[in-house]
Amino acid sequence: MPNLVRKLLVFAAVDGLILQPAPPRNQPPATQQAIKVDYKGNVGPLLSDRREEDTSPTSVETHGIVGLLKVATSTFLISITGREHVAQIRGKPIYKITDVSLIPLSSQADADKAIATAREHVMRHNKAQAVGGDETDSEDEDQDDAPSVTDSLEEGTPASSEIVDPVTGQKGPAQRDTSVASDVMQRKGVYGRFADKWFSRKGWSADSRRTQGLSSSNSPAANPPKNVDSTAKDDQDPSTLPKGDALPSQEEAAPDAVKPQDIPMALQGQKDATTVALLPKILQTTRMYFSTGNFFYSYDYDLSHSIGVNRPNSSLPLFKQFDPLFFWNQHIAAPFIEAGQHSFVLPVIQGFVGQRPFTIKVADGQSTSAVIDPSATPDDIQLQSWHEKQRKQTDSDSETSTNTPPPETSDGKDFLLTLISRRSTKRAGLRYLRRGTDDDGCTANSVETEQILSSPNWSTSQDKIFSYTQFRGSIPLFFSQSPYSLKPQVSTWGTFETNASAFKRHFAELSARYGDIYCASLIDKHGTEAKIGQLYEKHAKALNDGGGLDGKGKQLGFEWFDFHNVCRGMHFENVSRLMDTLEPFATSTGWTVISGDQVQHKQSGVLRTNCMDCLDRTNVVQSACARTALEAQLSTGSYNIDLQNDPSTSWFNTLWADNGDNISRQYAGTAALKGDFTRTRKRQITGALTDFGLTLTRYYNNIVNDYFTQALIDYLLGRATDTIFAEFEADMKSSDYFIDMRKVRQQAIDRSAGIVIEDHDEDLIHGWTLSVPTAANQVKTATFEEAVLLLTNRALYFCRLDWGTEKVREFERIQLENVQGLMRGVYVTSTLAQRHADTQKNVGFVIRYKVGSQGGLVRRNTRALDSEAANDEQRKQDDKAQSNTMDEGRFLAFKALPPHSNISTSEAPDTPDNEVELVKSICDEIARVASTAQKSAGKWNVPDTPQEGLDLDGQDQHLEVEEKDIISLTDAKKTTGYFEQLEYSLKKLVWG
Repeated sequence: MPNLVRKLLVFAAVDGLILQPAPPRNQPPATQQAIKVDYKGNVGPLLSDRREEDTSPTSVETHGIVGLLKVATSTFLISITGREHVAQIRGKPIYKITDVSLIPLSSQADADKAIATAREHVMRHNKAQAVGGDETDSEDEDQDDAPSVTDSLEEGTPASSEIVDPVTGQKGPAQRDTSVASDVMQRKGVYGRFADKWFSRKGWSADSRRTQGLSSSNSPAANPPKNVDSTAKDDQDPSTLPKGDALPSQEEAAPDAVKPQDIPMALQGQKDATTVALLPKILQTTRMYFSTGNFFYSYDYDLSHSIGVNRPNSSLPLFKQFDPLFFWNQHIAAPFIEAGQHSFVLPVIQGFVGQRPFTIKVADGQSTSAVIDPSATPDDIQLQSWHEKQRKQTDSDSETSTNTPPPETSDGKDFLLTLISRRSTKRAGLRYLRRGTDDDGCTANSVETEQILSSPNWSTSQDKIFSYTQFRGSIPLFFSQSPYSLKPQVSTWGTFETNASAFKRHFAELSARYGDIYCASLIDKHGTEAKIGQLYEKHAKALNDGGGLDGKGKQLGFEWFDFHNVCRGMHFENVSRLMDTLEPFATSTGWTVISGDQVQHKQSGVLRTNCMDCLDRTNVVQSACARTALEAQLSTGSYNIDLQNDPSTSWFNTLWADNGDNISRQYAGTAALKGDFTRTRKRQITGALTDFGLTLTRYYNNIVNDYFTQALIDYLLGRATDTIFAEFEADMKSSDYFIDMRKVRQQAIDRSAGIVIEDHDEDLIHGWTLSVPTAANQVKTATFEEAVLLLTNRALYFCRLDWGTEKVREFERIQLENVQGLMRGVYVTSTLAQRHADTQKNVGFVIRYKVGSQGGLVRRNTRALDSEAANDEQRKQDDKAQSNTMDEGRFLAFKALPPHSNISTSEAPDTPDNEVELVKSICDEIARVASTAQKSAGKWNVPDTPQEGLDLDGQDQHLEVEEKDIISLTDAKKTTGYFEQLEYSLKKLVWG
């Protein structure tokens, strides 16, 4: 594949930011052409060579470009300034992003200031990490002094300090054994400086970033290809160049706050004042989002595909090989793609990448079972050489005067276990804000996890590579839960047919990708979860009865395992019962096997696991399945190990626990619950207390932090425009932009028309969804709801819906001859937020009509159980209003809904661009049709209306639309009470 820029210098010029590829140490200048991003956000090649310019005082060295963040008229370059080397796959290094910088594209002065701040930030943190030895990058270091496998690493106790969790904001002790780097790449390795750097007890930072060389012959450092830039730094003074490869401490993972004065002031053009006001929060959240260790990348390896389908020799650029399902920066990297600057496009995934080497020694004594470091303890697992173990065992035997000789041993075998989790970009987001499925069958918290077993050098000539894939995802039905409860009720919505359509599409896509599918549902069979569980099981059965996954009888496997009930009393070992049930499916689908660089066997199906969050219970089951697969894979080489009970194999539990923690932090904001069992295979009371604290933290995040972060995620993925931030400021919450509301509303219109229009000769002309007061004959009520207005050639139909069941709750038919007038204008119902007070966005209209003797009565659907209470209340109000106004004029008030901020991929009919045009088009259409109906009925001489006295034969016989404010901004301010303002201020203080 074409070479990517591995290191570049970013500096500001008069005409834009210059991105200059930097050469490796002791290498000629980089051959890639520099590019320029001008101060309007346009990307293009740098026409003049500026390599001789003195850029060191105002440049920052970065490891790659994430993309461009464009908010209103402001644009920021997101570059990687901190990374951590977490794995190598086939000799290709894999990195985790630990820090990013956002550089404004407004002016040279603003850019210089941001670059200097980023440079100072990186240097300060690298200086803190440099204590204890010289730090250098890893990709071009010599390997002459690489220690042997049996070399022991000098260990020390890192100084304790208090750190701030970058996600939750809580303070706690800095414990290296809870970080991904220490847990996954912990202690001692099995080959060369690779192990020295990855697996010391002190981790990357405490190990002082010792120089590294990969022992594999495929190492890019050992055989650097031509014209490929290494990430190693030049031989310059460490004080002048940042060492971006250093691992930031926990404090550094939480980026510095973005101050309002740091926002560039030299921006041109018209801006959304609300979005600009939120710009500091947008920048701070963006930097936090990319800097919390959840994003991973590689310059040479496609992380989006499993190893069985990877194409390392492809001539396509890496981003073109990348699976769009896991391409998290595709939208913000689009300017570089469109400009043809493919060497600067660095695709990243969100999820987890971890790796662990281990050695198996086969005892030839009484037992033929493989033993892995029996001297290690669960609290201090350290992979040591067999000779070191033998020496300790001999010392112990001499001290206890035991004459039993040690068993003879055969040579050990080194292995490498790699874990990759890939989070889907579809229906991405946070816990209670993204549940269930969307219209396209994409589910929330969808994560593909691949476990790879290989030799350390990834050779397939003598050894095999095993790959085992699992999948997790939310229940593929339409449902939601409120974040304001610790045990929220499940609210389902949509008809059975609507859910069945999304359900079938989800499993059709899953089957096309993986083959056979077996669902393991871990939710409770009693309590709040039972309702959605029963619906899940019902839809699975219906799918199988209707032709299966492919419509040709391919069955969907399904098992409902009541996890909490079976494992009651912290007996999580009872998960083995589920393993027994899943064994036939696991045996039939197997795993991918690569030998001689050829795929000998491809995994033919995938286990799909879910609980309510697809986090804690799912982590336990997935790790159990992976453990069973690893034992079976090793047994093919006559290596029999016990990952369940052998304490020296707890590194496997730790690896999977770290994977679960990462996935949980991305979706719920905290580490996973039940983590003590995943790590130690034992459930203890201390773990239960820890889980209680994590539950409270999740609760806080769900109701305080998640709404704005969700809005940012939708925007970064290109699912929403920047108006999403104005909507957040108005309501202090974010909508579900992964559901196309145009589809939902159009379906509501179609369903309403099919129910309320009884006469076959009556033709539907148009339908709209609008916001209306919850009480009849009112222009302002405490709450508003969405309703459907239908226009036919004979009447208007006003329909109130139960959106949860997609049923018409009640409707009113208004004959067009009885329409007396139309009024449109400003319709301000709140002045708390700027968006609420915008007279261009808050508009509506009023239909005045007279109730005739033959119609107009409100008809209600009392069979909708969810609407019975509302019906009783509404019936009393409407009946009273009906009796008082039977001979008087009535009116209906409608307010235009804001255009949805999502970017829909579906084809939809053209709609007006804004609320004013929408209201005008509705009123003109109603006036035109009503005029025609009234003319044909001879109803023009209506007393006390603007149409009174018009000649039936005249040309001016037309129902006029009156331009008049319904509720003006001044009147709305007068009716806004002090307590309303106080309530909004408190909400803004908490959520904004």
